[in-house]
Amino acid sequence: MIALVSSAAPAGAESFKLTEPDGTVHFTNAPTDPRYQRMGFNSGTEAGFLRLPQGDTAPYVDEIRDAAERYRLPMKLVSAVIRAESGFNPRAVSRKGAQGLMQLMPTTAATLGVRNSFDPRQNIEGGVRHLRSLIDRFPNNLPFALAAYNAGEKAVVQYRGIPPYPETQDYVTKVLYFYGAPIEGGDTPPTRIYQTVAPDGTIVYTNIPPRGKP
Repeated sequence: MIALVSSAAPAGAESFKLTEPDGTVHFTNAPTDPRYQRMGFNSGTEAGFLRLPQGDTAPYVDEIRDAAERYRLPMKLVSAVIRAESGFNPRAVSRKGAQGLMQLMPTTAATLGVRNSFDPRQNIEGGVRHLRSLIDRFPNNLPFALAAYNAGEKAVVQYRGIPPYPETQDYVTKVLYFYGAPIEGGDTPPTRIYQTVAPDGTIVYTNIPPRGKP
């Protein structure tokens, strides 16, 4: 069960996480409960990239479009992954060495034929190609493919689903939140993210459908 809570705030605003005893996870940029823990929104694949200035999405629209069309993926999904990985910072480097917009590890980049991970076009091309291969590996299950992008394909196979790593679970939730689209869940019914607006203006995103909706 996932509940995503936010108020009208800039895309790069800091975020906080609260996990209920029943497993429900809440995210907010304005915590009202002392149990919320600071997590930030711009962590890269390997538990956070080095803090460099937040990048801009505009310069990479053409690169994202070209790669998305070539590998038959929605531009919005590619953008969601980049936003979760690096905050659109082409110079982002994680503590474990993942590099660039889509946070490619050097060995992965070499396998994908990426010579310079800090070159936006090369990085996006390689990252989208890698994501496409994982979506093909886990057909009709985008959360599993995203988990594999973050934690590795072997981990998803080993646990037969999203690994029990807090970083990976948070990562998958972030990308789906940024993507904001219905997610196919394998043999289970499609999971949708619903949005409701409270009287005080708080926006709530959740996988629990509002009353009266299927």
